[in-house]
Amino acid sequence: MMIEEFLNYLQYERNRSDLTVRSYGRSLKDFEAYFKNRDSQLSWESVDSDLIRDWMESMMDKGDMASTVNSCLSAVRSFFRFALSRNLVSHDPAHNVKGPKKQKPLPQFVREDEMDRLIDRPEYWNDSYRDLRARTIIIMFYETGMRLAELIGLDDADVDMDARQLKVTGKRNKQRIIPFGEELSQVLKAYVERRNQEALRKEAALFVNDKGCRMTRNQVESIVHHYLSLTTTLKKRSPHVLRHSFATAMLNHGAGLESVRKLLGHESVATTEIYTHTTFEQLKRVYENAHPRA
Repeated sequence: MMIEEFLNYLQYERNRSDLTVRSYGRSLKDFEAYFKNRDSQLSWESVDSDLIRDWMESMMDKGDMASTVNSCLSAVRSFFRFALSRNLVSHDPAHNVKGPKKQKPLPQFVREDEMDRLIDRPEYWNDSYRDLRARTIIIMFYETGMRLAELIGLDDADVDMDARQLKVTGKRNKQRIIPFGEELSQVLKAYVERRNQEALRKEAALFVNDKGCRMTRNQVESIVHHYLSLTTTLKKRSPHVLRHSFATAMLNHGAGLESVRKLLGHESVATTEIYTHTTFEQLKRVYENAHPRA
């Protein structure tokens, strides 16, 4: 009876949509069925905060997303505010109950075998300057984890071939040094030599387009999207996915979280920790595929 009175209030006094009224009704009836199933003597008046939390936990255990649980909690909160204002209950047990935090989606990354196939197989690349430039860009993203803006902003002077390190300018103009390995060193040398022969550079940029100007975001994004399409079925095929792939590969091969944080240029290690969830998910898949009793 109380639920129907509340739904009529939503529909006729608050002019809420039919969809909202039905959604709130389902949530409230679900909660009522939950506490009645626990104890048939329970009523809306005897509901307390712990009972609401238990209900939410039961939804999470069934696999409901945090957004779904929060929507149901919103219905219960609205109901108790209404019931208290109409003296239908003597207290509001829902106002201090916090909903679950929404889970951030795990970063997408390209598997190591897919990256190896893309970089190493000659059938993906021809001997043109454009292909050499594209391959260099792909390898640089994957082996340094730098951001798109950081790669575009690189000048020749930022690359120390002898020390094998890059000076990049990140967010809020903060600079950091990123080391790189022998493979990238050889690729960069080959690219720079070819670029100096074939490109009429108008800027000091490391990567220039066919007009000799610094490459744009769209140009680099187009290159990355095209070549990642050759090796992965991920819906997102961007430079940021290669940054995620770098971080995941580093952690999978034993790099410390603090070291990866510094390489990525994160302010806080908390930002980098999301990659540990990615590697754990990968570890679970390996376990499930490999263990005979999994």
